[in-house]
Amino acid sequence: MSGITSLRKAAVLLTSLPEDAAAALLGKLTEKQVEHVSIEIAKLGRLGSDEQEAVIYEFADANPNALGGDSGGIDAAKSLLEKALGKDHAGSTLESVEQSIAALPFGFLKDVDPQNLLTFIVDEHPQTIAVILTHLPPSYGAEVMGGLSPERQLSVIQRIANMGQTNPEVVDEVERGLEKRMASVMSQSYESAGGVSNVAEILNVTDRATERSLLDNLSQEDPDLVEEIRRLMFVFEDIQKITDKDVQAILKNVENSQWAMAMKGASEELKQKILTNMSKRAAEMLTEEIEFLGAVKVSDVESMQQQIVDIARRLEDTGEVTLSSSDDDSEQMVN
Repeated sequence: MSGITSLRKAAVLLTSLPEDAAAALLGKLTEKQVEHVSIEIAKLGRLGSDEQEAVIYEFADANPNALGGDSGGIDAAKSLLEKALGKDHAGSTLESVEQSIAALPFGFLKDVDPQNLLTFIVDEHPQTIAVILTHLPPSYGAEVMGGLSPERQLSVIQRIANMGQTNPEVVDEVERGLEKRMASVMSQSYESAGGVSNVAEILNVTDRATERSLLDNLSQEDPDLVEEIRRLMFVFEDIQKITDKDVQAILKNVENSQWAMAMKGASEELKQKILTNMSKRAAEMLTEEIEFLGAVKVSDVESMQQQIVDIARRLEDTGEVTLSSSDDDSEQMVN
């Protein structure tokens, strides 16, 4: 523990305690002490249980309920400040904390995903990477390090171990260069692209023969992925888009009790689609059963809806119903 400063120990201890208890302790410090320890909390990354345990043993007796790797960060500092000082009085201290964090070398990286940083430095000289990582929280640096090749990892670690003191001008130069290169990343917002849902959307509008061929081939390598794709290709609400004939085929294979549970979370359009494809008596009985169920868990409704979707997909596989459109189908089926 000799290598850990008293200020860091205080920060680790405060983030290990329940927030109300930590705020009470923080409230007993002077304004300047609060600012210093809040800055240290904001600088903390993910805590290892070894360090956390050692700090707690040193400040108090063993407290196993506090062990387990809580985390610091600017949000943790803000929350503690507001509890300790009140929202009306925490503003100026928090502003000082944020300014101090921003002024730290490579402070602009605090909101950058480690994987984004990795793409910018992976081909840099090991010495440059070492300079950057020594100014980042250990947990953040570990994620970046994990993306390097084993050879590069060894070179970087060796340079960090032998670094000692670094010329501030060198640090400043590396920081300015990296910030300039990452300027576009810092100002961009990203959208999710690709993924299983995207595959499902594409296959939904692909002709049936191509869809079957692709999924059959893929199932030989990754059957679980195929199942996930199939589940997303046709969802419960899509039943309203298929023909009455196909709805009636599904109705023959699903019990009224199943429909009652599944339709608790269905749209009015889908309910009408189902009811109008039943006999008047069957529709009345189903409506009564839905009302009789009362309040039900959303998870139970979703589970039953998925069971009906699975039945529909099995019927499609045997050729009894058509759930997806094909090139020569004029009717819209599934979007």
